[in-house]
Amino acid sequence: MNVPTHEVRVGSITIGGGQPLVLIGGPCAIENEKHALMTAERLAAIATDHGVPFIYKSSYDKANRSSIGGYRGPGLEEGLRILRRVRDAVGVPVLSDVHQVEEVGPAAEVLDVLQIPAFLCRQTDLVVAAARTGKPVNVKKGQFLAPGDMKNVVDKVLSTGNRGVLLTERGTSFGYHNLVVDMRGLLQMRAFGYPVVFDATHSVQLPGAGGDRSGGERQYVPALARAAVAVGVDALFMEMHEDPDRTLDDGRPLSDGPNMLRIDELPRLLRELRAITTAVRG
Repeated sequence: MNVPTHEVRVGSITIGGGQPLVLIGGPCAIENEKHALMTAERLAAIATDHGVPFIYKSSYDKANRSSIGGYRGPGLEEGLRILRRVRDAVGVPVLSDVHQVEEVGPAAEVLDVLQIPAFLCRQTDLVVAAARTGKPVNVKKGQFLAPGDMKNVVDKVLSTGNRGVLLTERGTSFGYHNLVVDMRGLLQMRAFGYPVVFDATHSVQLPGAGGDRSGGERQYVPALARAAVAVGVDALFMEMHEDPDRTLDDGRPLSDGPNMLRIDELPRLLRELRAITTAVRG
């Protein structure tokens, strides 16, 4: 993917413009401060050991759960407090989802990147409000959109004068309870001139397959990540956890547990991805 892209600055990290592959990741939803700090420190150390710039991701609220009883996270106020603590203590940029225009202002005071969830990527007011903060905006391509449709989303961000656009591929609906990834879409979105991110973990999600929750096939995460890096993405997004199959204290399963990568698998995968990057970029 030798199409030049605009560079997007996230703290001291530059995404795009031929800069090194960036890792964005962390647990799907924040559990508590202790766990957030533990995972952030561990992931940051692994990324540093492999020379990969790292942005910590975890959601303060997962508003699009399958079930009314699904775990959503600690909420806006407590979640942002924890993310601020992670940023200050671990020294890494932080990213989280915003779901409503009212969340954007408080979130922008803490987050280094505002993320628009895939289901909300066409919500004009939300996209514009996030862009008006001047912070980088990572928009996930909806499962229901063609890659070319994201040009309209880019234009919404650019209408505010904000050029900090990141576009994330996370799979496309393929019948019921299934997603597929068309690697051509990475090239099509890259042609807009802004960095492209590949979400390797949501791309193996099986939406709603568990009845009151989504399923997932995490065994395919490494293969899809390798393929996307071979195509030439600017950043890789992966939700990761030390034990994705465990339950919370109240017995509820973790949010998106079946498609989160085990942290223990990250070092080997980063070694493989760096080798692929070197081969692709020469």
